[in-house]
Parts: sequence; C-alpha cells; structure tokens
Amino acid sequence: MPSRREVAQRLDVPLEMVQRHGIPPRLSEAEFVELDTNPPAWLQQSRANRTSKRPVWVTLRCDICGFQEQARPKKWWPQFTYLSCSHHDIWELPEPAAGLAREEIDGVGSTFVGVVDR
Repeated sequence: MPSRREVAQRLDVPLEMVQRHGIPPRLSEAEFVELDTNPPAWLQQSRANRTSKRPVWVTLRCDICGFQEQARPKKWWPQFTYLSCSHHDIWELPEPAAGLAREEIDGVGSTFVGVVDR
C-alpha cells in the first residue's frame, strides 16, 4: 500500500499537491493504478502544465554503499560527479582526474554530500 509520499513520487507531483487534493495517507495498489490511469482534473492539469524537463522527484544514490532516497531536486544543485552518504570518508571515492579540483557540497537530500570534480 503506497503512502501519500510514495504516491506523490510515483505520480511525479509535489507532496503538497496530493495532500491538498485529499489523497488519503495510504492507497491500495489498485487505487493508485486507478488514479494514475484515470487521473482527476487536478492531475490532468498538472501533467499538461509540465513545461519543464526537470523532474519533481529524483533518486539519490550513494556511490559507495548504494543507499537510496527520493528527494525534491534543488535549483542550486550542480551536476554531481559523485554522491555519498555523509558518514563516508571522501577518500572512499575515486580520485578526481588529473587537473580537476574536487568540491564537496553538504545538504543534498537528508544525508548526502555531493561531490563535483571541475
């Protein structure tokens, strides 16, 4: 039974939108399929208004241990070379290529550090 958050992620809409439109805290898989297959007017409009290629949700995955979470991407996030959980050491990642400098960006998702090699 998907939670409200999972419904928002699978429909690629903000969590606030599913709350505002009365989606219950849990749906059965059949109810979700019905919602996705025969979307109500608000979901149809949301899908029609999507002009941006930017997703509402992204999957963040640690390049060291594989831990994953879904998060809302931020406009300030650059293209990351690597993502790692904050408890990993930076040396656990491959060294940057010759001539590139490494920058660490804290606060990505709930537990990640973004790494950018430029």
